[in-house]
Amino acid sequence: MTGPVHRFRALPIRSRLALLVATAVAVAVAAVSVACWLLTRAQLNDELNTSLKNIGAPRQALVQAYQECLQGQSPIENTPTSNFAYVQIVAPDGRRCPVAYSQPVKVQDEDLAVADGTSRIGLHDSTTDAGAEVRVRTEQEDIGGISVAVSVSRPLAEINTSLNRLALFLTAVAGIGVVGAGAAGLWVARTGLRPVDRLTGAVEHIARTEDLTVRIPVEGEDEIARLSRSFNSMTAALASSRDRQAQLIADAGHELRTPLTSLRTNIELLARSDQTGRAIPPADRTALMASVKAQMTELAALIGDLQELSRPDAVEGGPLQVVALHEIVDAALERVRLRGPELTFAADVSPWYVRAEPAALERALVNVLDNAVKFSPPGGVVEVRLKAGELTVRDHGPGIDAEDLPHVFERFWRSSSARALPGSGLGLSIVARTVQQAGGEIELEPAAGGGTRALIRLPGAAEPPPASL
Repeated sequence: MTGPVHRFRALPIRSRLALLVATAVAVAVAAVSVACWLLTRAQLNDELNTSLKNIGAPRQALVQAYQECLQGQSPIENTPTSNFAYVQIVAPDGRRCPVAYSQPVKVQDEDLAVADGTSRIGLHDSTTDAGAEVRVRTEQEDIGGISVAVSVSRPLAEINTSLNRLALFLTAVAGIGVVGAGAAGLWVARTGLRPVDRLTGAVEHIARTEDLTVRIPVEGEDEIARLSRSFNSMTAALASSRDRQAQLIADAGHELRTPLTSLRTNIELLARSDQTGRAIPPADRTALMASVKAQMTELAALIGDLQELSRPDAVEGGPLQVVALHEIVDAALERVRLRGPELTFAADVSPWYVRAEPAALERALVNVLDNAVKFSPPGGVVEVRLKAGELTVRDHGPGIDAEDLPHVFERFWRSSSARALPGSGLGLSIVARTVQQAGGEIELEPAAGGGTRALIRLPGAAEPPPASL
């Protein structure tokens, strides 16, 4: 069974469709042809039975045949002059007495049942002594006050010839229908699959050239049109992803070039000092080592940020869980206080529970607080407030220019005032992505009286849900 199925599945779709259409039409035509043939045969048999009922032999011929049977004489050898009907008398003992010019027909049990009075009418098929098939009707008739069984027969060749011709005609019609259905199926398959051919050509072109600008014309609202739209959306998304990937690589290369160049310069100075034997003054050597350490720290931070951005976005039903935002804010404050010991952190935090990824959310909050620390003046104050799911972080630094605000969440973007400060330009991009994954939003705006205010809104509740208790 698996052989034919495997070979069928190996055929092209067009061939399969044409074969299926031809098979379906063949089955339908065969069923109709058989039904037509059976109905015609039944109708002809009914007409033949009716004609047998209306046929009667001359009374004198029946009497003569009956007398021959009573006298025990052998039936007269008759030479039929017509194939219209054969008539004979059937005795209860099985003897038969055909009338003049009738062929003798073989007696069946139905005839004997009528002859001995068990049955009133017998209707069946039989054969003549010459082997011709006939339809027989036997019933009781009164001959001179005597009831005898009289069989009237007609050759079945009358209807068999018509049925054979009808069978040949229906077979020819069925064959023509199947061939036409196969051709029509192939045409329908070619016409219906033309959009699929265009889609296949587009896919092959993209696989060969990696050209993601190819689009398929969309016609109509059927399934093929939906498939074309989905393919166009997919190629557009792939093109956008590739562009973002290329941009990320270019930006990352640009950002990595500066610390690597500085690191290489410092290491070359140290190596040249060892090779030439000319010692670097202790103060300069200490400065070089401090610069090397700072560049390595910056590279490590940049690589960590790139790894964070390379993680797949969270999806619904993913690793999100109910977390206490106020606890994460407290933990982030503890980490940031170590980086700005000369600053004052004024915190006002109320309980709030959200659905988020704890580690990613803490990293995002640390990035926001780091920015506040970075731009705060020495001895300044960083204000942190969490009320009803709204977290604000305000510094009293130089603030952000209005023309820079639309770009603050772009990857590797840094304002002119921040280029001299350490950082990769990825921190706020990571923050924005993490907040969006948690269903929230973030914005930066100039604060009244100077400085910058970061505003993060996260949906949640002041009380933890029962499932998280």
